[in-house]
Amino acid sequence: MSGANEHVQRLEVTVDGVPLSYLHAGSGPPVLLVHGAFWSRVWKPVLADLARAGYEAYALDFPGFGKSGGQLSRAGATVPALATCAQRFLDAAGVTGPLTVGGHDIGGAVAQHLAAFEPLVQRLVLMNSVLYDSWPVPAVERFRDQTVADAITVDELLEARAQSLARAVSRPLSDDEREEWLAPWHAEDRVRSWTVMAGAADARYTLELVDRLRDRALPTLLLWGDEDEFQPVGFAERYAEATHARPAQGG
Repeated sequence: MSGANEHVQRLEVTVDGVPLSYLHAGSGPPVLLVHGAFWSRVWKPVLADLARAGYEAYALDFPGFGKSGGQLSRAGATVPALATCAQRFLDAAGVTGPLTVGGHDIGGAVAQHLAAFEPLVQRLVLMNSVLYDSWPVPAVERFRDQTVADAITVDELLEARAQSLARAVSRPLSDDEREEWLAPWHAEDRVRSWTVMAGAADARYTLELVDRLRDRALPTLLLWGDEDEFQPVGFAERYAEATHARPAQGG
């Protein structure tokens, strides 16, 4: 595999009049990576590895997140609506053939929905994903209250994202790295998009998918942090037993 083929690029397509930004690397069987409460930057460390392994990887920013345009509405932030957005992105990006979809956090619910209903999806990877009724956690559930969602400021969400980032990484970040991760949250439309995604969080979207995913019996890999305080590994073990998924715990 050439170095050029491993190169991670940021590209853009337009879907329903909204420019959607995505990271891309490699060539071969396609892999779609779906973010949750952060943005496509979470996938950057693995894109070159996927390219070296012979895959073509796409890491999408949903509308109003990361470097994409637009702003999510409440209706557009539900799991089915985000899955539809991802399907339209795949069409716009010209992705064909058997697809592996991977999801993290709320993006894992979107990945499950795609795996349940999109015939193109033939393999599923869930990483510390929401499952069953593991979500929304209280810090997210409070944004169902529109008054709470409307009241949060750019500075408040920026600080909350900074604290979440500090808990999530295993090493100190340089100032430049920290700013790269947090850059989107300086914008008002990013804040409003985040609050509507949080407000739309609903466990029924994952609960209603379990039977269908079991029936589809897709090859599935579960990757979990043993000490995840928000999505405990017990939910992954329960899901693996119900759907015969392959568990693989991480550190």
